[in-house]
Amino acid sequence: MEEKREEAFREEDHVDEGEEKQYVERKRWLFFGLPFTFTKYTINRQVITINAGLLSTTENDCYLYKVQDVELQTSFVERIFRLGTVACFTGDNTHPQLYLEHIKNAKEIKNYILHASEEARRKRRTLNTLNIDADDIDMD
Repeated sequence: MEEKREEAFREEDHVDEGEEKQYVERKRWLFFGLPFTFTKYTINRQVITINAGLLSTTENDCYLYKVQDVELQTSFVERIFRLGTVACFTGDNTHPQLYLEHIKNAKEIKNYILHASEEARRKRRTLNTLNIDADDIDMD
């Protein structure tokens, strides 16, 4: 019985659509990890979508090829309730940092974003480059 319940829980956390893997997670209260917030995170191979709000809603998208680095942050209380916060550092102008706060399976989602973003950059043939301020160089 325990195995069936755990297996059903895993199916709820991510959806396989053929080859397309998609995670859908809700931001949770830090206290007991209950999902009583109005923020939903959807991660698939192309984009990270954050839907927030109840009456006035906001939808924020970030293409995975723009994700440059991913970090997993877990506080002591998050570890107690098996939650984590995934920080995505992006090349997006509107939101250079995306936080997927207090989610379950945070380590699995972090690894998925890291590998999927690298794959998306390869498909688009884009490179990660540093912004070196070339205006300071004198051209004599």
